[in-house]
Amino acid sequence: MSPLLSIVLPVHGVERYLPRCLDSLAGPPDGSVELIAVDDLSPDGCGAILDEQATRDPRLRVLHLTENQGLGGAREVGLAQATGTYVWFVDSDDWLPEGTLDALLAELRAEQATEPPVDVLLTDFTHIYPDGSTEPNPWRHLLRDSPLVAGCTAADHPALFQSVMSVWNKVFRRQFLLDLDVAFGRGYYEDISVTYPALLTGRLRYLDRSCYNYRRGRPGAITATASPKHADAFAQYDAIFRVLDRPSADPGPALRRLVFDRTVRQALTVYDTPGLVPADLRADFFARIADHFARHRPADYTFPGGLRGVQYRLVARGARIAYGELRRGGQLPRALKRQAGAVAPALRKGVRSGARFTAYNTFRRLPLDEHLAVYAAYWYRGFACNPAAIYRKALELAPQVRGVWVVETKAQAATLPAGVPYVLVNTPAYLRLMATAKYFVNNVNFPHTMAKRPGTVHVQTQHGTPVKAMGMDLKDHPAAADGMDFDRLLEAVGRWDYLVSPNPHTSEHFTRAFPGRYELLETGYPRNDRLALATPAEVADVRSRLGLPAGRRTVLYAPTHREGQGGYDPLLDLRELAEKLGPGYTLLVRAHYFHSGGAGELTAGPHAAEVVDVSAHPVVEDLYLAADVLVTDYSSMMFDYAVLDRPVVVYAPDWEQYRRVRGVYFDLLAFPPGAVATEPGALVEALLAGDPAPDARAAFRERFCPWDDGGAAERVVRRIFPTE
Repeated sequence: MSPLLSIVLPVHGVERYLPRCLDSLAGPPDGSVELIAVDDLSPDGCGAILDEQATRDPRLRVLHLTENQGLGGAREVGLAQATGTYVWFVDSDDWLPEGTLDALLAELRAEQATEPPVDVLLTDFTHIYPDGSTEPNPWRHLLRDSPLVAGCTAADHPALFQSVMSVWNKVFRRQFLLDLDVAFGRGYYEDISVTYPALLTGRLRYLDRSCYNYRRGRPGAITATASPKHADAFAQYDAIFRVLDRPSADPGPALRRLVFDRTVRQALTVYDTPGLVPADLRADFFARIADHFARHRPADYTFPGGLRGVQYRLVARGARIAYGELRRGGQLPRALKRQAGAVAPALRKGVRSGARFTAYNTFRRLPLDEHLAVYAAYWYRGFACNPAAIYRKALELAPQVRGVWVVETKAQAATLPAGVPYVLVNTPAYLRLMATAKYFVNNVNFPHTMAKRPGTVHVQTQHGTPVKAMGMDLKDHPAAADGMDFDRLLEAVGRWDYLVSPNPHTSEHFTRAFPGRYELLETGYPRNDRLALATPAEVADVRSRLGLPAGRRTVLYAPTHREGQGGYDPLLDLRELAEKLGPGYTLLVRAHYFHSGGAGELTAGPHAAEVVDVSAHPVVEDLYLAADVLVTDYSSMMFDYAVLDRPVVVYAPDWEQYRRVRGVYFDLLAFPPGAVATEPGALVEALLAGDPAPDARAAFRERFCPWDDGGAAERVVRRIFPTE
């Protein structure tokens, strides 16, 4: 009886890793698996290891080649000997997680009963780094929540081609592969001449189980090796398009354009990456890209916009010198200046971006400044939040580290505290700062164009305890995630060295929502130190500076942002609320910072509470200290305000809609920080009651404020900066 699965294992120069790989391939002795190891004239002891293993494992056949064939050639030799219904190409320096073979065989047995059968079964995988740390498959979100789970074709889910095109996480139906009449290439990038045609023409399914441990950062990886073999990619591209040119394999114009664009981008990435293409071969390599562009450009192809479109036009003309000018100095090439009138906006924007990119990369050649830190908050809006608290504490505990803030405009710079150094975004000073600083502290992500240099330290503080779903968890909530680039998010998270957590609840959810290799700092939020340490004198001073009359009860109303809503909409008639509260109250209204226009014109009658728009007040902690009670809906402000142990009223008339659209991490109405109102009359009643739910507030504080003791900023600073 033929085996269900053939595993083809090319082996060359991996003596250190081979035993672990072989151990992970141990499977049932019932004939369902055959293991074909191809000793590709390995220069070390791999051949002997394989022969010894074969004496103990009857499933293993060892083929010793007398001439080195390379990874692609060794796979072809193994495939020719395979007899299984399915075939899996495993690299011998990687290994399978425990239980993988049993689980995979169960999937393949189930597939045999389906019609039509799956041609390619894609599996999840895990990256393993030299220090033993792991990273989940960064493209998993493109696969697990897609038609691939049930089975489909590439035309049904073209986003598949944004994921890894390697062969090792794909199990092929052997006869499909043979009928496809493709072959692994020789040299570098040998996978793609098989994976692209197979994915474009076969029936596909995704198994959401990590079935492969892929070793990252091994010495000799082609992505970090200078070699003329990088030009091998062009032979693989030709092989891909030869298959697509067959009438029986034509994937349609949309997929052909997608594959063409990806191959051009890959070739340019190799060309642009310093140290990969040897200097004396770069001119020929660029000419090969231009030739590839000319021969395989789809008939209906149009250039993309922006800088990439400029680059592609230069590639299409073979204009290597002009391409280099654009990369180095951001100058508009002469060859395109004549077209500037037609495409000026996109070109000039691209050129400006190119000039900044060039300047930034020039500064990156300078040594890191071990005593320089970059601070930013809320997309360069100013001095605020956790970064501001860390900055102040670093001045005290690590004064040798100079902190510089990034702001977007001169008006924002004017709001900085006296003596705080700053740069304006996109200026030469900003580019130099971003290129040479050792430390980066932000409550959002820095621009993706600012790459992380080796040796730098990135501290992500975030800016709130989450009620709502965040990060990768938003994949399950498409309305809330509209326009979100999950690949870019994972790229950003990959830069983080530290993530600050305010409480155990946040630690639990953020480590899933933002998967990465960072260290979680369970310190509490530095910005809340001021609240934990506030004195009656400070409270009185803040109220005085805000012009709040003594004896009036102050209510702070701060609703959160809602997806799909164009601007500020408090879901509450503020004039009516002010009338019901009366002149003994002041109502401070703070719109979410997404709504730059604030709360707008707010007036009430002579016998109503005074209504004040405080949306533009730069320091939200001032408002917390001034307020006697907070009214919010689903904002993270409730967690900060709870540190003060003052009344909170949740006004949530649309809770069920919000939790359905946005997704939430707990039932706020079942575990609130205080009283809950779902209609205006109940809200007024709760506010007039003074302190309507002290027991709920106590339970909420116990759950969400256990680390708010006034020492969070110090704990963060001592962990990330040299303080001794």
